[in-house]
Amino acid sequence: MSDSPHAPIAIVTGSDSGIGRATAEALARAGHDILVTYHSDRDGAEATAEALRALDRTVHVQGLDQSDPAQVEALFAYLDEQGLQADVLINNAGIDASGAHAVDMEDDDWLKTVATDLTGPFLLCRAFARRAAPAGHGGRIVNVSSVHQEVPRAGSSAYDAAKGGLRMLARTLALELAGASITVNNVAPGMIMTPINQEAQDDPDLRRQMESHIPLGRAGQPEEVAALIAFLVSDAASYITGQSFFIDGGLSINLGQGA
Repeated sequence: MSDSPHAPIAIVTGSDSGIGRATAEALARAGHDILVTYHSDRDGAEATAEALRALDRTVHVQGLDQSDPAQVEALFAYLDEQGLQADVLINNAGIDASGAHAVDMEDDDWLKTVATDLTGPFLLCRAFARRAAPAGHGGRIVNVSSVHQEVPRAGSSAYDAAKGGLRMLARTLALELAGASITVNNVAPGMIMTPINQEAQDDPDLRRQMESHIPLGRAGQPEEVAALIAFLVSDAASYITGQSFFIDGGLSINLGQGA
């Protein structure tokens, strides 16, 4: 994608753990230097960075609240100051404030979820495209969405709405950025064994109950999602844009069971 003398740089948000860390490692193995971002877990981010440096990659670590436009701009200003251009943006960071039904939800819960899970990726995509498009090297954007961009879940209106919006954001940006050879796609994981599913990891009965709805009969691993993301970033995926790829063990096609 880039003819820079530097290795291609991938920004992987929320790469202090889970899918983000696995993705950073997969892209590092594919030859990318990595900009690791974290919200509050600096120790986790540094652990990721250590693993990436062991793969002989250059690593940058930056704190980021992606709901804050100023912090997003500061992230890209850091790269500008280093004379570096990101070729890849992985919008992985997000929160899940599910639990309350809409009638009981506090305003702040809605606003925080949408700001983090939808506005944040928009801000990052915009900043990335404003630099990548004029550079003329193309680029890759992959958003980590969720099966809940299509499958509603009671008690999850803010999260579902944000992830549904992320689906349409990717489709719209794919049209707008195609002329600059920037592809935009979503991956939509189901049940993946990451900190967001810590309760299921700690409770075998709950895990079995959740996995019983998955046709393949098991939860996924972060490395499986990372492998899909790494493909979408690769040259082999240069003709794919505006798409969502479900990686959920068949969960999203199992909706009619029990009807």
